[in-house]
Amino acid sequence: MTDEVLIAATLVFIVACLGLVLYLQHRINQLRIDIDDLNERQDVTDEQNVSFKHELKELRSGTIGVGRRVLNFEKKLKTQDAKIDETHLQDPQAKLYSRAMKMVSLGADVEELIQECELPKAEAELLLRLHGKA
Repeated sequence: MTDEVLIAATLVFIVACLGLVLYLQHRINQLRIDIDDLNERQDVTDEQNVSFKHELKELRSGTIGVGRRVLNFEKKLKTQDAKIDETHLQDPQAKLYSRAMKMVSLGADVEELIQECELPKAEAELLLRLHGKA
């Protein structure tokens, strides 16, 4: 009877080992499938990363181009402002009106504008209405 118990125990052990091997093989197959899925996801992520880097590079170059254009426009604007200022300084009529507007801001009346700036009465009144204190 002891030999029978020993044989039975050995058979139970062999069946348990066989079950464990089958379970581990099944688990290994599942892990391989998971690894393949992860590799595919990694490939897709790598492709997206390359695409995003390319788009970022394009955006950077576009931003640099826009920045250069803005700088060029700023230079042109400064040049135009300087030309306008120069024109105002050379135009005696503009000097006259600038002086008249300054006088109005200081509180001059129509008669003062007519006498000091030699403006016609209608223009003096207009300047006073446009630039006078409300």
